[in-house]
Amino acid sequence: MGKKRVMVPAKDVNLSTVKYVPEIIQAPRLTGWMIKLFVRMLEAPVVGPLIISKLKKQNKMDELLRNTEIPEAPMFKPEFPPQEAEPGVFVLDEQGTTEERVKSALKCLPDYDPSSCWSGGPASSFRYWRIRDYAHAYRSKLLTPSMVAEHIISVIKEFGKKDPPMPLLVSFDEEGVRKQAAASTGRFEEGSPISILDGIFIAIKDDIDCYPHRTKGATTWMHEVREVEKDAVSVSRLRSCGVIFVGKANMHEIGMGTTGNNSNYGTTRNPHDLDRYTGGSSSGPAAIVASGLCSAALATDGGGSIRIPSSLCGIVGLKTTYGRTDVGGSLSDSGTVEIIGPLASSVEDVMLVYSAILGCSPEDRISLNPPPPCLPNLSSYENIDALGTVRLGKYSAWFNDVISTDISDTCEDILNLLMKTHGCEMVEIVIPELHEMSTAHLVSIGCETQCGLSSFLEDGKGAKFTYDVRSNLAVFQSFSGGDYVAAQCIRRRIMHYHMEIFKKADVIVTPTTGMTAPKIPPSALKYGETDMQVTGYLMRFIVAPNLLGLPAISVPVGYDKKGLPIGLQIIGRPWAEATILRLATAIEELCVKSRKQPASFYDVLKAK
Repeated sequence: MGKKRVMVPAKDVNLSTVKYVPEIIQAPRLTGWMIKLFVRMLEAPVVGPLIISKLKKQNKMDELLRNTEIPEAPMFKPEFPPQEAEPGVFVLDEQGTTEERVKSALKCLPDYDPSSCWSGGPASSFRYWRIRDYAHAYRSKLLTPSMVAEHIISVIKEFGKKDPPMPLLVSFDEEGVRKQAAASTGRFEEGSPISILDGIFIAIKDDIDCYPHRTKGATTWMHEVREVEKDAVSVSRLRSCGVIFVGKANMHEIGMGTTGNNSNYGTTRNPHDLDRYTGGSSSGPAAIVASGLCSAALATDGGGSIRIPSSLCGIVGLKTTYGRTDVGGSLSDSGTVEIIGPLASSVEDVMLVYSAILGCSPEDRISLNPPPPCLPNLSSYENIDALGTVRLGKYSAWFNDVISTDISDTCEDILNLLMKTHGCEMVEIVIPELHEMSTAHLVSIGCETQCGLSSFLEDGKGAKFTYDVRSNLAVFQSFSGGDYVAAQCIRRRIMHYHMEIFKKADVIVTPTTGMTAPKIPPSALKYGETDMQVTGYLMRFIVAPNLLGLPAISVPVGYDKKGLPIGLQIIGRPWAEATILRLATAIEELCVKSRKQPASFYDVLKAK
């Protein structure tokens, strides 16, 4: 055995010597019968381990995990140092009722002007209906939740007849939606709606429990071996506010993919271009929001699964600080990289849904000792003052490593406009060991996924997964306990670098993805595909918030030359949701006139 490489302790790394090295992923791109053959070879007793060993060697994984001495102790879940209080915020009562938190969040928003969207005059630009628009329509008796429900039901049934199939939902109870809407309509008729979220239609990703729907994780069998007896914690909180659940949204099977491809139920198409992917794994939640059917959706994010599809579909997606929301009742409720968070058509709708679902689990409250949750107070002049003091951290070489300069140029232009308009400051930063960070995240999420599925894999259920999931599982099963520990040592190093960055920058800004929505190969519809180069571009900027538990948000900022959405990502300090929401709001306002209606869009408030 050769001599091990010894890493310098993170605190002693000379940042002036760090050079950005673009990551090149070595792996075949396969679809159709080729992916079937490849997976069978991977799962073969002798051939499989040889192929996996070669792939790991080509991507320098064993060199890092087994042939490198890492001086730091392992960090088995995010550990956050004490943080300074955010300026210009409104503190929410985590221990209070969900309805009280939502009411407080409403006070943080600017005054609502119905004439801005209900005047009947010509619109100067495209604008999604927001939660407060629905609430105004219900309270003014322009519409009822039952009327809107009928519009949504008709569209969902229409999608079910598409050829090839491309369902937004994998579980849909038409009568259940009508029943929820009728109850909400009754409350409005009595003049007693529960909250601003009463009568608001929300989709739930199919890896989060929403009783009485079964949770399949978009597999063909998970619901047969896992009972759902109650709502997930976050779903229960939304239900207490009067939310209407339209069903369980489609996703990349078991959350193990970045495109949203699903050969079990059909691949959800991007509303901006039906020949392209939505991004994954939260493909259904993103598409159902982007197409106008729901103001918001609830999803999980363990490797960009909220932010990637939000970026590709031109909507807003929030990944919260690890522990800020309770993941109880989801398929990965014991992992250290995954959270439950909202996707919505606007930042203010993200804020309202976030205020409803937030709240640590009892275990995380003890171990993480989180500060009280906050929202930016957007209703006062203090918001402008707080914006002017924000320092934007940008690692230029990394920022510009995208497949098309349309992406980096668009994001750069918006940041320049943000600085010019609000006085923010740009700070150049360096982030060492980006390849090591990606490897540590892959090993962490891979081992945790495998652990969660171990009983099913032992029972032979693994053969029922789609081929791309099986190829991932084959790699995950090759990771050893030593690999996992090494990944957690790297996690501590990467946390150190980011905490040092946050001493001179308040946020880190990047494009959300390194490419816009990729095309769906026709050959991938039946058997799926594996394309690690595409995965690399889609995940280029999203790993740190998952591995380190940091909050992050993707906000739409424009389009490439093909008319495909581009997202900007804002990564915050631990617990700093208010700061990234404030910045996202300002960016959204700067981009409002350039927003375009998706090619596949349904106006459920004006449908006949």
